[in-house]
Amino acid sequence: MAVDLLGDSLNKIKLCDRIRKEECEVKASKLLENILSVLKANGFVDSYSRKDNGKGGLLVVKLNGKINELRVVKPRFPVSNKEWINTESQFLPAYNLGMLIVSTPKGIMSNKEAKEAKIGGRLIAFVY
Repeated sequence: MAVDLLGDSLNKIKLCDRIRKEECEVKASKLLENILSVLKANGFVDSYSRKDNGKGGLLVVKLNGKINELRVVKPRFPVSNKEWINTESQFLPAYNLGMLIVSTPKGIMSNKEAKEAKIGGRLIAFVY
């Protein structure tokens, strides 16, 4: 039984990518779908699709081998518009390597999109 559905799903995606599987199935949720759309837009996964299994559904994620690390940030603390550089240096290994996934008032987006829109949000995950 999963305690943290998002954390378990992202960990499964990372491990399947690490062992070079072509696709991975995880339990579906709206938050995970939004995160996968950000990962797809930034080239970390090829595609994803929803599959009905009669118990809430599954997400089938097509992997491309570009994920080195994918983790949930706990606790999900807020980051203001002026704190992006410090937060990036805390979670990412180098400048312009990887991205943070953030929940903002305008939806789930990457930290680069949030910087361009000049808004803050709550950290959800990071990937590189």
